[in-house]
Amino acid sequence: MAQDRPLTGSSTIGEWLAHPEGGEALRGLLSQGGFGEDVLAPLHNLPLQQMVDLSQGAVTQEVVDELVRSANGGVIPDEASETAGWRERVTPGRFEGQVVLVTGAASGIGRATASRVAREGGKVVAVDISADKLESLVAELPGSDIVPVTADLTVPEDIERILAAAGPRVDALANVAGISDDFSAIHEVTDAMWEKIFAVNVDGLFRLTRAVVPLMMEARRGSIVNVASEAALRGSAAGVAYTASKHAVVGITLNTAVMYATHGIRVNAVAPGGVATGIAGNAWTPSEFGQGRLGGFMGLIPPIATAEQLAASITFLLSDDGVNVSGAVLPSDGGWSAQ
Repeated sequence: MAQDRPLTGSSTIGEWLAHPEGGEALRGLLSQGGFGEDVLAPLHNLPLQQMVDLSQGAVTQEVVDELVRSANGGVIPDEASETAGWRERVTPGRFEGQVVLVTGAASGIGRATASRVAREGGKVVAVDISADKLESLVAELPGSDIVPVTADLTVPEDIERILAAAGPRVDALANVAGISDDFSAIHEVTDAMWEKIFAVNVDGLFRLTRAVVPLMMEARRGSIVNVASEAALRGSAAGVAYTASKHAVVGITLNTAVMYATHGIRVNAVAPGGVATGIAGNAWTPSEFGQGRLGGFMGLIPPIATAEQLAASITFLLSDDGVNVSGAVLPSDGGWSAQ
């Protein structure tokens, strides 16, 4: 029985709410802030620990530890205690001997993907605009083969530096880096926003992929995974700029898969739904018109996923486990695309 298991920070929010003591403690915390448990509906599948990052300081590690104590008679149980929630299952050696290039590697889905590949034996060329966060990734995984490259994908010269850091071969490429828009509809989107979104989400992906493909053609093997979005599958998940950019990512994916199918290169895309990560670009002031129009659709989003869960989908396609999959767009969205 789930209620017989001790609650920890790794237990899901859904498990906490279903637990007599845990549910009472969590609802009490919410009521102190003037919230009801309905605000947690999209988060049911997330570990409670994720609240520390998601709340941006509103929920501290101390608060989480106190919740765990209150649900367990004043003690913090061993995190190794089994819970019903999803657990990452690392496959030792899955990327052994391979060079894997990951963009957006300093945070969110990119960081989780780089970490998973490194822990599964691959050499990771970790690319991001944030040098400090790349350094923390390397420090987090001592003994792993990670080459950090601070680069801006919108700068053509930086593409050359990335390839130089990777060396003469690249076995796999994960194009994860991306930024979101402000939900602007087409009558109000600015040239500056449109150009910025496309510069990162499309142009950077295009230039880096163009640079890597000749290496894969020479080796007659390779795997590319592009991170699209639920916005690539529907028109109700973002503003016009982000939606158009992610549709472009799918177009690049499908065309490239066809063009290089006879060269041993597989090309796929993953389309995330809601993910517990701070995608860059959220500093935009949200469009009142766009939010008003899309708010009802957003209420249909299934419980959001963790970055590690998206990394599981991405690394499956990157690895030889996806040997017979190419030209696919995998919705990793908790069933949102089925609605």
